[in-house]
Amino acid sequence: MTPEEFEIWGGRVVEWIGSYFREVEAHPVLARVEPGEIRRRLSRDPPLRGQSPSDLLEDFTEVILPGITHWNHPGFLAYFAISGSGPGVLAEMLAAALNVNAMVWRTSPAATELEEHVVGWMAGLLGLSSSTFGVIQDTASSSSLVALAAARHRAYPEVREEGLFGLPRGRIYTSQEAHSSVEKAGIALGLGRRGVQRIGTDADFRMDTGELEEVLDRDRRAGIRPVAIVATVGTTSTTSCDPVADLVALARSYDTWLHVDAAYAGAAALLPECAEHFKGWDEADSVVVNPHKWLFTQVDCSLLFTRHRELLRRTFSLTPEYLRTPEAEEVTQLMDYGLALGRRFRSLKLWFVIRYFGVEGIRARVREHIELARQFAGWVDEDARWLRVAPVPFSTVVFRFAPADVTGKEADELNRSIMEDVNGRGDVFLSHTRVGDRVCLRVSVGHLRTERVHMERCWEQLREAAHERLRPL
Repeated sequence: MTPEEFEIWGGRVVEWIGSYFREVEAHPVLARVEPGEIRRRLSRDPPLRGQSPSDLLEDFTEVILPGITHWNHPGFLAYFAISGSGPGVLAEMLAAALNVNAMVWRTSPAATELEEHVVGWMAGLLGLSSSTFGVIQDTASSSSLVALAAARHRAYPEVREEGLFGLPRGRIYTSQEAHSSVEKAGIALGLGRRGVQRIGTDADFRMDTGELEEVLDRDRRAGIRPVAIVATVGTTSTTSCDPVADLVALARSYDTWLHVDAAYAGAAALLPECAEHFKGWDEADSVVVNPHKWLFTQVDCSLLFTRHRELLRRTFSLTPEYLRTPEAEEVTQLMDYGLALGRRFRSLKLWFVIRYFGVEGIRARVREHIELARQFAGWVDEDARWLRVAPVPFSTVVFRFAPADVTGKEADELNRSIMEDVNGRGDVFLSHTRVGDRVCLRVSVGHLRTERVHMERCWEQLREAAHERLRPL
């Protein structure tokens, strides 16, 4: 593609993106296709001869777009709602054009140093120690895996050369509400699923530190080596917050690593009024926060912070001759701080987003999302037939339809049906979870364009669907 041709078609793509942002609410949030439908519409074989950009864009709009669930829709309230912003799109375009691989400093000095700088900004804004080192990974699953690999290296320094076989058993401890990525990390690190011990929670779904201490003491007497404790600030189901300060003390007492998963809720640490939820996290050994969840940065961008830079480097550093450079001792080599050698220029979009909105602009939007969630929680609390099942520390509300005369599995199916009815209308998209073995619905606010009118529409449609579903019962 010549530069002249690129300018023509690039302009049309930008026009399409602008139109998409303006008219996104014309699309149903949830894709209305059947499994396999998209593949059936794709050509069976790849083209032998090149095709025109016109054909590519036509198929994009006619074949691909109908199969898109629109995360950029202000009615997207499922999972942890995210928002790709305009400055993030522009930065992604520039990063794609440059197409650098920031594996070592020499292969992209700007990508390396901008990452160091912007991650340093974020550490300060989040209230982490000035000595904290940070690096960008793709997702929180990768960040937690990297952090727990460092924890394993600390617990078993011989593993780097000899492997785990023949060594005493080790274990990671986390709550019943923690993300599944902790168990995946246990599998990948050779500890297995039995090497991840789930700890019970209190009435607010926070890790029970008393039970944790009992389990740690029992395991130590049994010769099981504690590798790490994983605390969560903003759990996936209920956004509960483990008592990090108490867990710091336990981790020190048992000489083990403390990792804090704040992938979703970490953005709220920018707000002074949310400081209580993050008490002690600056003393953790590692912390993960995802700007692509609630800081308006395009997927993927996950920040991993640690107080043990050199230990993290020793965990992964392996430099073949063809990657040795004369300035290596003076600079950061990003390849040394994770599994991947190839590294995208992710810091560019985070830099653009922070500079475009400004710190106060970001804080204002996060505050607004929390306020919208609390308004929605108030509507739930005011209706006797609906039950809020968890506190609302951030921007997610967990609730269920709970009429007195419908219980057990019938109530679970009723809530599922209500959710599917609302999702089928196309205005909003909700997801579900299980809390206390009961099916519950979740509304999570995180999109830049979500306003009170979208929350009101969601609540109105939930009540209408509940009324229609309850009538035959």
